[in-house]
Amino acid sequence: MRTLYRAARIHTQAYPESGEWMLIDGRHVQRVGVGDPPQADRIVDLPGTTIVPGFIDAHVHLTETGLSLANGDVRAAHSAEDLLRVVRERAADGEGPLFLLGYDESAWDRPALPTLADLDTACARPLMIRRADGHVALANRLALEAAGMLDRPGVARDENGDPTGVVTQQANDELGLWAMSSTDDLARQDLQLQAASLAASRGVTTVHEMSMPHWSGEADLRVLLDHRTRLPVDTTPIPATIDLGTAIGNGLAAIGGDLPVDGSIGARTAWLGDPYLDGGHGVSYFADDELAEFFHGAHAAGLQVGVHAIGDRAIEQVLAAWERVYHALDSRERRHFRARRHRIEHLEMLTTSLVERAAMLGLAASVQPAFDATWGGPGGLYEQRLGHERAAGMNPFRTMLDRGVEVGVGSDAPITALDPMRALDALERHHDPAQRLSRREAIRLHTIGSARVAHQEDKKGTLVPGLHADFAAFQADPFEEPSLDGLRPVLTVSLGREVFAS
Repeated sequence: MRTLYRAARIHTQAYPESGEWMLIDGRHVQRVGVGDPPQADRIVDLPGTTIVPGFIDAHVHLTETGLSLANGDVRAAHSAEDLLRVVRERAADGEGPLFLLGYDESAWDRPALPTLADLDTACARPLMIRRADGHVALANRLALEAAGMLDRPGVARDENGDPTGVVTQQANDELGLWAMSSTDDLARQDLQLQAASLAASRGVTTVHEMSMPHWSGEADLRVLLDHRTRLPVDTTPIPATIDLGTAIGNGLAAIGGDLPVDGSIGARTAWLGDPYLDGGHGVSYFADDELAEFFHGAHAAGLQVGVHAIGDRAIEQVLAAWERVYHALDSRERRHFRARRHRIEHLEMLTTSLVERAAMLGLAASVQPAFDATWGGPGGLYEQRLGHERAAGMNPFRTMLDRGVEVGVGSDAPITALDPMRALDALERHHDPAQRLSRREAIRLHTIGSARVAHQEDKKGTLVPGLHADFAAFQADPFEEPSLDGLRPVLTVSLGREVFAS
């Protein structure tokens, strides 16, 4: 069926730059133009609206985003006392383990966390509350005992050797797996559907799903693969594993994704060269040889490889491992290596030297601009953990672009909101004026850029003949509207399907 969409303006991000109508043939764009429109089987009039290419979120956790939709009260907590009040209210409703997520003490007036005794008193059920960044959690004694976590690395202890209720590293991973173990396939489907529906309602037409088997279980990827063609947005799964068979056996083109090389700034587990203000260098999850072996094997298997790296020392380790692989190749093989656009997720704590090395290797950066809006600037989390000088250099988006690094944009939902308008605003309002992007540059990164980091530029990112019919229509023009706050589409179309209408 051929459908004609008519709007006040259509931004193609190609040539011609704009039009007044767009003809869709099934799931593909057939033509964009002005003047008298061609014949069509169906006409959709969208008077006064502006159509733009669908946004591509290059870093999403669908199941966890679905879970987060029921945790607005946790995210809204502004103190330990407030968080404990939420726990008491939620604990009174139901039985069995209670799994919450989304607190961020860096935004509290008093950042002190609840004690183990506080958690035990507030909840007579096994309790786990995962921090917004996912890399640290709070747990009461019932949860630690039920999950067998008391002797695991990552269970923080006080000066007497008693658990404090804070869990990181291995304990955080295993406790999360335990908390998710009671979630059946149908419930996972529903959570993924809720998240994908949220994406569609925000004008997102494609997501890169960062499947996390060490956090949510292997069932998550299996469930997603079983029903992803029925989701309202196009979904590209990338499993966080070093098991090549998982990617190859499922016909996937990429592996690694959000596979942690280090942790997060908020959890003090991002791996740093110089210590945090309150001590410690963070955590490294791979030995140098192990990481290089994974990279070499996955590259040789024809896969695009990605990893999570936030701290400068972690990024240095990733680049050094890739340089070992690259320098072992001949000239022709190096050209193919660069064309693979192996990814680094987050890539936050960069020096100019590290940016240059990433560019030389042809690596792609999958960045989360809302991190800067949430944790950057004076008094923010970065400054609390790292001090002013290091915090000032975080997330150098403009430097990456200027040095020729491929850059795509994501939310890391549920860590920050699955909302491209928030990402665009963060790119325009970076804490460092020298790193800010124009609106047009920001939209290009969230569409064409995100397509390129997943080798989807021949299918997505622009509205030209032959590419996917992925677009969103807005009452105000996102390229020109002074404020993007609260801007939502009136219609979202993914793969030619009308998946959201307001």
